[in-house]
Amino acid sequence: MKNILIIDDEVNVGLLLSKFLTRNGFNVATATSGATAAELLKNNTYNLVLCDFRLEDTDGREILKKIKAEYPETGVIIITGYSDIKMAVELIKMGAYDYITKPLYPDEILTTINKAIETQKALTEDTHAATAAITTAEPRTSSKKTVASDDFVIGTSRASKDLVHQIELVAPTMYSVILIGESGTGKESVAKSIHLHSNRADKPFIAMDCGSLTKELAGSEFFGHEKGSFTGALNTKIGHFELANGGTLFLDEIANLSYDIQAALLRTLQERKVRRIGGTKEIDLDVRIVVATNENLQEAIRNGKFREDLYHRFNEFSINLPPLRERGKDILLLAEHFLALANEELGRNVSRFSPEVIESLLNYRWQGNVRELKNVIRRAALLTEGEEVQTKALPLEIYNNSRPTAAEPVYDNGVKEARHDLKNAAMEAEYETILRVLREVNFNKTKAAEILNIDRKTLYNKMKANNLDK
Repeated sequence: MKNILIIDDEVNVGLLLSKFLTRNGFNVATATSGATAAELLKNNTYNLVLCDFRLEDTDGREILKKIKAEYPETGVIIITGYSDIKMAVELIKMGAYDYITKPLYPDEILTTINKAIETQKALTEDTHAATAAITTAEPRTSSKKTVASDDFVIGTSRASKDLVHQIELVAPTMYSVILIGESGTGKESVAKSIHLHSNRADKPFIAMDCGSLTKELAGSEFFGHEKGSFTGALNTKIGHFELANGGTLFLDEIANLSYDIQAALLRTLQERKVRRIGGTKEIDLDVRIVVATNENLQEAIRNGKFREDLYHRFNEFSINLPPLRERGKDILLLAEHFLALANEELGRNVSRFSPEVIESLLNYRWQGNVRELKNVIRRAALLTEGEEVQTKALPLEIYNNSRPTAAEPVYDNGVKEARHDLKNAAMEAEYETILRVLREVNFNKTKAAEILNIDRKTLYNKMKANNLDK
């Protein structure tokens, strides 16, 4: 069993990492200061040290120097914030194997640790040779490392810590889970995190958006069909239950399913068997179910829109996801994460937010939650020419709670000019109308389509065209 030492003065970070790595077969010790770490290093042998760059009594540079001088067979990975990335690269040149940026992602951590241990094992016992070999390891940029995982982002707010605790509690069980929260709060990311922390992590995770299903297609999507079983069934189709067999099936917007599909779904869950439409063979199922809703399912039961027996089948454990406006400074962690993603996508090097932008992000209400924040940061990265995001790159509503109409005039040297030509004005007006309606109905796409007097498919296409489906 490989021995790992975690050095981080944030007790919760050390605890979460320790639990995660222990579950993955490592022997883990933790220290909250450089002094404690020094004692542990003196009395124990470690294959790898994960060290936070900023500690109360020292820093990652000093820890690394000590390890390279006194324990050359021990690898070092630096844990750092985005503001410390340049220093992290310098530490790699000094002998650290790699760095991991906060917020931390389980699969990224595990991959980096395994590679670090393999590399360290291959090095010679000569300290100089070991240092030279590690120095030549190619450093990775923070944006690439962030892109490597789209899983749940661990925040520092009380709401986020409570959420992480619930995920850790329920993930190792076989319980079905209901995720309850406003649209855009990251329910699919939480579902993935539950899957990755379970003993099904190496099995399929299949996500299904029930809000986009028509009544006619729902049965085929869930259960599959045999070739020729109905008009248009030109080929055999494997349903989502079969695809997820052995793993986890995530059903988003579960409240939008028709009553008869709910009945068929209940039978499948009770019998743990599925039969394709038009088929005769029953297939045994071993699928964990995680569902999500932004509606009050108990109210839907009272209104006769949702089956009570199906609700209880799902509700073995429920998790309420906090809206972004209740997550405090997690907003900045997420903003930095999305900025790194945007840099990778756009080939940019935008590294920070101005103080005014930070204040605006923290003060805004974020009715669209994490999804809205992601879109705002992607837009800001596109509009930013230098390294720092300024307020002019934000939508007006973010920093003054108002947004001009598409045809609002502006003044330049006393001359009144049209803000947009007619084509762009129409496009912006459509964007504003769709976004406003989506917010009014908490991003329930079925309700939004009804209010906009368009079919759901048209709404999905317009959302995709306007980058509102991210």
